[in-house]
Amino acid sequence: MAPKPRILAVGSTNIDFVANVERVPSAGETLISSGSYSFVPGGKGANAAVAAARLGADVIFCARVGNDTYGKMLKNTYENEGIDTRYVTFDKEQSTGLAAIYVESDGANRITVFPGANHTLTEDMVEEAFTCYPDALLIQFEIPKDIVYSSVKQANADGVPVFIDAGPIIPDLDLSALGKIEIFSPNESEAFALTGIRPTDAESYIRICLDLYSRLDVKYIVLKLGDRGCYIYDGHLGEAVPSYNVCAVDTTAAGDAFTAALTFEYLRSGSVRSACRYANAVGALTVSKKGAFPSLPTEKQVLDFIKNNQN
Repeated sequence: MAPKPRILAVGSTNIDFVANVERVPSAGETLISSGSYSFVPGGKGANAAVAAARLGADVIFCARVGNDTYGKMLKNTYENEGIDTRYVTFDKEQSTGLAAIYVESDGANRITVFPGANHTLTEDMVEEAFTCYPDALLIQFEIPKDIVYSSVKQANADGVPVFIDAGPIIPDLDLSALGKIEIFSPNESEAFALTGIRPTDAESYIRICLDLYSRLDVKYIVLKLGDRGCYIYDGHLGEAVPSYNVCAVDTTAAGDAFTAALTFEYLRSGSVRSACRYANAVGALTVSKKGAFPSLPTEKQVLDFIKNNQN
């Protein structure tokens, strides 16, 4: 049996306040909702780490939590998922990060993040995490940009391929300073924010990719296009990979799960097309359930889903 891909996930971890509502109120408006709310584990880095672990990767998580009840609960949660948490550390001054998530009846979500301890992650902490000898670095932008730069720099120095989920957008992020990247994956809104081009059709997809490719040292760009699937660009050719037809209940963590699955399958197969097809299935399963962690599928669930949805 081939060894499990060993993925170092450097990123954010939050406690999520999730409110399921008919719609979000307008400015100055108060709504009495018949929906529900809950406090659940989340954060883009944590979502990706848990998603990869459930799919079968050997995951090491590097993150920062507050020395509070939520921080201790989150670390225990990751350990229960089989994640190596030796690089999840506690900050004595900042509280654990919080994300306020409003999920509307059509599955669309609006999120406000309070970083807290996430912004106390240091370059030294990340450098120490690389002593785990990972096969890949999986990172996103919900941490300070200096940590993003230094993480990619360390990965490049160690010859470790870098996979970037390009969200959320960091103001003044210099794409040309990111270093060598294996796969760079923005969603629709992130692609528009980075390029000023809305991803509406094949022509716009290629224009976005050409713009990003001119500013990045990257092998592949993979645009996440929601219910339209994804689009791969390798510097020469573009290819659309269609999605699966499912009923979207909650899109929270879908992009995080997609990029984690993309990384995992790419490391196993070496094929970006195979990885995108697999990631589309993981994304489809994730939007089919409510919540972040509760919606992340296991590999068996993914394989069953693919088998049952073959054309």
